[in-house]
Amino acid sequence: MIITKTPYRISFFGGGSDYPEWYNKYGGSVLSTTIDKHIYITSRFLPGFFKHKYRFVWSKIENVSNIEEIQHAAAKNLLKHFGIKNGLEIHYDGDLPARSGMGSSSCFVVGLTKSLHELLGNKISNMQLAKEVIKFEQRTMNEVVGSQDQIAATFGGFNKISFKKNNNIKITKLKKNLNMKKLEDNLLLIYTHVHRTAHKIASTFVNKLSTSKKEYVKNIIEHVDEGEKILKSGKINDFGKLLNSSWVIKKNLAPQ
Repeated sequence: MIITKTPYRISFFGGGSDYPEWYNKYGGSVLSTTIDKHIYITSRFLPGFFKHKYRFVWSKIENVSNIEEIQHAAAKNLLKHFGIKNGLEIHYDGDLPARSGMGSSSCFVVGLTKSLHELLGNKISNMQLAKEVIKFEQRTMNEVVGSQDQIAATFGGFNKISFKKNNNIKITKLKKNLNMKKLEDNLLLIYTHVHRTAHKIASTFVNKLSTSKKEYVKNIIEHVDEGEKILKSGKINDFGKLLNSSWVIKKNLAPQ
C-alpha cells in the first residue's frame, strides 16, 4: 500500500501570472507557501476476488467494474492516463474542504499521480511530477488552471516561483528566519464556507490577460518582489497592506 501526504498552499502574490497564456509571452512570478494541512491518499492493487475491480472512496464510495464508470473525473482520467489494467483501491482524505481556495484540486492530482508512479515502480523527480500534473490538468483535463498550485504541492515550503517562456520554471526557496515566524504568528486562516471552482472563474478572463487585463497582471507581478523585500526587512504590517493592495487589483480580473 502506498500513502501520499500532500500539502495545501496559500498563494500570497502573483496569482494570475501563472497561466501559460500569460507567462509564455511575458513571464510570471508567484510568492506562495504550503501549510500544515494535507491531503492523504492511500492506494493499493486490489485482489482479484472482489466483485468490483476498482474501489474509490472520497465523499462517495464507488465500487465499479471498469474505469469509465468512475464518477470522479480527475481520478478516472488519471487511471486512463497511466493505462492501469489491474484492480485498484484508492482512499482520499483531506484536512480541508474542497473548492475553498487552497489549491486542493492540484493537491489531489499531485498526490494521486505520485501514488500511482510508486505503485508501478516508477522513479520521478519533483520537477517531472509537477510538470506532468500541469500538463495533465491543462491538456488532458482541458481545465483553465494556472501552474503554481502543482509546483507548491510537489515541492512544499515557502517559495518564489518564476515562470518563463517555453514552460521553463524556476523555484527559489525562501529560507526560514525570524521574519517568517513573525508573519506566521500574525496570520489567520478563516473558513468562509464559500465554495467556488477556480477553473470556471479563470475561463472568464484568461483569454483577456494579454489585452484588457494586461496592466492588472503587470501590477500583480510587481507585488511579488515587494513582498519578498518586506519579508527580508521584517516589516510585517507592510506585508498585510500589500496583500490588500494585491487583492484589490486581482479583483479586476473577474467579478466572481
